[in-house]
Amino acid sequence: MPLSSHRQFDTALAFAAESVERTMDRLLPSGTVGEARVFEAMRYSSLGGGKRLRAFFVLAGATLFRVGTLSALRTASAIEFVHAYSLIHDDLPAMDDDDLRRGKPTCHKQFDEATAILAGDALQALAFEVLAHEDTHGDPAVRTALVSELAKAAGARGMVGGQMLDLLAEQEGSDQSIGAITHLQRLKTGALISFSCTAGAILGKASDSLRMALAGYAHDLGLAFQIVDDLLDIEGNAAELGKATRKDEAAGKATFVSILGVERARAQAGMLARQAAAHLEPFGEAADLLRQATEFVVARRT
Repeated sequence: MPLSSHRQFDTALAFAAESVERTMDRLLPSGTVGEARVFEAMRYSSLGGGKRLRAFFVLAGATLFRVGTLSALRTASAIEFVHAYSLIHDDLPAMDDDDLRRGKPTCHKQFDEATAILAGDALQALAFEVLAHEDTHGDPAVRTALVSELAKAAGARGMVGGQMLDLLAEQEGSDQSIGAITHLQRLKTGALISFSCTAGAILGKASDSLRMALAGYAHDLGLAFQIVDDLLDIEGNAAELGKATRKDEAAGKATFVSILGVERARAQAGMLARQAAAHLEPFGEAADLLRQATEFVVARRT
């Protein structure tokens, strides 16, 4: 059943999460001997949790270009593997030093630091193995483009670079202007969201103009997503969010909320969500689920 058969965002998001979870389960390694411990850690950290919003963006984008279900699900699984790897490594004592993720012990707490590092490494490698396989797309040029774009989004000029900037932000004298925070979050959070939103266009060999429209959508929505994250960190609680709160405040790091204040930050998130929706005009009603996603991002409480 394609995602386009669901017209309401909540049911479409749940359908995407369930479908991708099943695909990830099939793609993840399993076993009871030898390297089984790292298999277990990979599964522990990537299955059974999260909204799968990045996977939803892949599937929703793919429906715009009539991409095959298997291709879309494999690509969505790859982005979720990279996301899971990033969370494992972000939670390590050398990074954010978190004990709780999605309401359960982080990977290094459940297993140990060495196993967590290896599980993250393996999940990242698995993502590219999946994208490079002919089952993901019959055209080698499309598979190459997917691998290249995800590598850029996840690497030193993308997510990893953003994490480096995030670590540097805790140092005295660091640039804590709104411009610096925006740049950091474009890399740390926005790069993977951008890949997720444009992957369907790559799979469907869409025109540059349509791909750029989705990139514009992803840019504005990614910033709105991070602003809401900052708001939840101040206004939410650990039980609801499944992770520790107010850590940036304790570390003395500037956020959108600390600079703009709660009300201006919330207004900015709403404005960015409206801008994101405007980028979808070329797709007409076919992009209704992506439009509904903008409302979900600013209204979410977890």
